[in-house]
Amino acid sequence: MDISIDFMRRIAHAAAAETLPRFRSQASVTNKEAGSFDPVTEADREAERVIRALISAEYPEHGILGEEHGSENISSRHVWVIDPIDGTRAFISGIPVWGTLVGLTVDGEAVAGMMSQPFTGELFYANASGSHYEGPGGPRKLATRRTTELSQATLFTTTPALFKGEARKRYDQFETKVQLARYGTDCYAFAMLAAGSVDIVADPGLKPYDIVALIPIIEKAGGVITTFDGGPAEKGGDILAATTPELHAAAMAALHG
Repeated sequence: MDISIDFMRRIAHAAAAETLPRFRSQASVTNKEAGSFDPVTEADREAERVIRALISAEYPEHGILGEEHGSENISSRHVWVIDPIDGTRAFISGIPVWGTLVGLTVDGEAVAGMMSQPFTGELFYANASGSHYEGPGGPRKLATRRTTELSQATLFTTTPALFKGEARKRYDQFETKVQLARYGTDCYAFAMLAAGSVDIVADPGLKPYDIVALIPIIEKAGGVITTFDGGPAEKGGDILAATTPELHAAAMAALHG
């Protein structure tokens, strides 16, 4: 099935009404995980609430999996996967590289998705018509760069600290092979890969709601996105995205030492 851009815009607008007034507002933060720091805010919870309400009204037979409010009807062939604020740490730090992620899977395959960054006024989305951008500079179709060599590539990861033990040693070696490495930006790095500004994103330990929405945006822009071992990315895990099949293969080989 196809999802209209009008519906994605409605979701983005409704979520922004909950997130933007709370951004840079010094709102209270709750830690969800004892022994570490996994923040959640009122903005996360309220944005997901309005997104779920829109989906349930438009597609009552569909399932929903959200980071903050759990799952419902996920035995459905159609399941929406929601991260109301991907990059909550950036959000609470006042840095505008967080985004609202909403994706749709059909029989487990990601077929449509959107990433909205309301502070910068940007919307990245993919449906049957391809991968698209709306925002400053005007609307356009998204296309990845055609980079094939690691030595010419720009690499992003959230932080090398997420790679543990031997994986960290392999990552450090991998980083020496690229032209430029930068850290942070969460979902924004994946969006920039689809937009032709970044070549590789390597992020371990992602959840489905961190990545499902971004899969069709990248794939329909010409990129490749899998787990580190080449499997489908829809269930999360250690995720590798690249601009071309050749660069993806080179990055995977480098990550495996």
